Amino acid sequence: MSKLLPVPCVASVWRHRRLVHLRNLGAQTRHFCSKPDSEYLQRSVVPSMHYQKSLPRLPVPKLEDTIRRYLAAQQPLLNGDQFKETEKVAVDFQNGAGKMLHEELVAQDKNNKHTSYISAPWFDMYLSARDPVVLNFNPFMCFNSDPKQQYNDQLVRATNMVCSAVRFMKTLRADLLEPEVFHLNPAKSDTDQFKKLIRWVPSSLSWYGAYMVNAYPLDMSQYFRLFNSTRVPKTGRDELVTDMSGRHLLVMRKGHMYVFDIVDRDGNLVTPAEIQSHLKHILSDQAPAADYPLGVLTSENRDVWAGLRQKLLAAGNEENLKLVDSAVFCLCLDDETMKDPIHFSHTMLHGDGCNRWYDKSFSIILAKDGQAAINFEHSWGDGVAVLRFQSEIFKDTTEKPLVHPGSAMTVDSASSVRRLSFNLDDEVKSGVRKAKEKFDAAVSRLTIDAMQFMKGGKEQLKKSKLSPDAIAQLAFQMGFLRQYGQTVATYESCSTAAFKHGRTETIRPATVHTKLCSHAFVNEPGKHSVEQLLGLLSECSKYHGQLTKEAAMGQGFDRHLFALKYLANSKQQPLHGLYADPAYTAINHNILSTSTLTSPAVSLGGFAPVVPDGFGVGYGVHDDWIGCNVSSYPDRNVHEFLQCVHKSLEDIFKVLEGKPLS
Repeated sequence: MSKLLPVPCVASVWRHRRLVHLRNLGAQTRHFCSKPDSEYLQRSVVPSMHYQKSLPRLPVPKLEDTIRRYLAAQQPLLNGDQFKETEKVAVDFQNGAGKMLHEELVAQDKNNKHTSYISAPWFDMYLSARDPVVLNFNPFMCFNSDPKQQYNDQLVRATNMVCSAVRFMKTLRADLLEPEVFHLNPAKSDTDQFKKLIRWVPSSLSWYGAYMVNAYPLDMSQYFRLFNSTRVPKTGRDELVTDMSGRHLLVMRKGHMYVFDIVDRDGNLVTPAEIQSHLKHILSDQAPAADYPLGVLTSENRDVWAGLRQKLLAAGNEENLKLVDSAVFCLCLDDETMKDPIHFSHTMLHGDGCNRWYDKSFSIILAKDGQAAINFEHSWGDGVAVLRFQSEIFKDTTEKPLVHPGSAMTVDSASSVRRLSFNLDDEVKSGVRKAKEKFDAAVSRLTIDAMQFMKGGKEQLKKSKLSPDAIAQLAFQMGFLRQYGQTVATYESCSTAAFKHGRTETIRPATVHTKLCSHAFVNEPGKHSVEQLLGLLSECSKYHGQLTKEAAMGQGFDRHLFALKYLANSKQQPLHGLYADPAYTAINHNILSTSTLTSPAVSLGGFAPVVPDGFGVGYGVHDDWIGCNVSSYPDRNVHEFLQCVHKSLEDIFKVLEGKPLS
């Protein structure tokens, strides 16, 4: 449902707590320079990290621009008196404490040219958070089914995905993976001729060579965390651990954990037949579900989990935990068949808590019917690397599968596959039981629903000279106003991967323009002519486009204000009144948290709301239809919200057809 729309020249992502994507990148054809062999997905002429040294640095916005943008975003959320008070506090911040903090931030940034001003604070934000990662941070992205139905068999597909994942890893580590580049003129820059030329330009200058042909290389510094990586719980602040010596796969089934090597001692992919045999051995294991599935501990509060992990280590489980942490990645084999997209979303977002290790950098989950998804831990990166990985894996497994239905399996796997056995004391057993109870209580409160609007999409919107993303966001504003009579804080994230160690910046889709337009459509449908309504739609589209471009260039306000607050806290300075202003608290209480992504590999994506009274909105604007996959807790009615969004889209497309609203 979220094979989403490309918007020219814009890098866009899931919010800082959710999935990242880069519009257009997933849709572009990649031209490989030579045929892949059995060990590598591709052999790029240009080294994978060729552009990394010369990437431009993420700019620190001017403080006056940040305050101006902040106040513009606050305007639709406040009444006149509230806005005057917030404006007064913001101007005082700009002229006083904020000015001093900004000067210090700029100086600090100049002394750390190897990174970006937001990188360290952003890592710290994630790793210091004590909330469970499941529901609060980890998103999911579902693979499309293999077009060849027989290859969707769970064993066949799992084997092919493991093989392709190893090939991707080897290609990346050999510097043979094509660099991630945003091509504005692919006819010039995405060619063998240009690649053969640019490879000889020194890395310290290579970005400028790409820029000259309208190509924009993207930051790939997060990619190394894809494999052999885990978030390890620690009291107060977690730790990211990467151990590239690991050659084994972690497989989970019925809450049990198994390991076997997928890379041999020489660094080569273990034969696909062996991998298939080992996975069949695991799927054939008749052992009942684990009595104390340790995976559920990764769904706990981080301090609680850190304490229980210490108990596990003290009980002699250090070697097993190291095997879990250093595994290339985690493969979860579920015994359930997916009933429908809603069941699919619940399964891939959270599952039953027992057959997951949510702390791994990513897990590939395969249901019994071969439907698959990636669930990933969010602290190490914003998803750019995950989406690239997913796109390449889907392409490789569907176009060049290494095992086939009926492939021979003659390997004895009993001596190669090891089921991990842990020593558990009563305290850990009790911790597992409590974690499962808390997990069940948390997920029982989550509702997911989906909607498809089939009366128009990207093509019609572009013909009307409207931004498809702007109109989708406007429909959410109209829908919420129709349901609750309010305009509320809304979050859409935008990647700043065009800069060295860039993370994300926020687009604020609730604007004075969307508020005015929503009011006209929802509250006064008969008082405006078609021409007036079209004018309002156009204004919304133009302003949303401006906000998106500013965010992609690192010119929002959210990250800057966050970094200034982080700096003040790190110096143990008292925070300025701006941060205590109820309006600042409200705009960061994101009731509408939205995200879209583009990839031919992805059928559906989603996440939980980031606040108890919010919606988690995954959406996609396709050529001739628009889809939404939305989550909520009991404070909100997701079914009614989607009905209101559908009604809003009907009204918008009716006006685009020249018909008045009654």
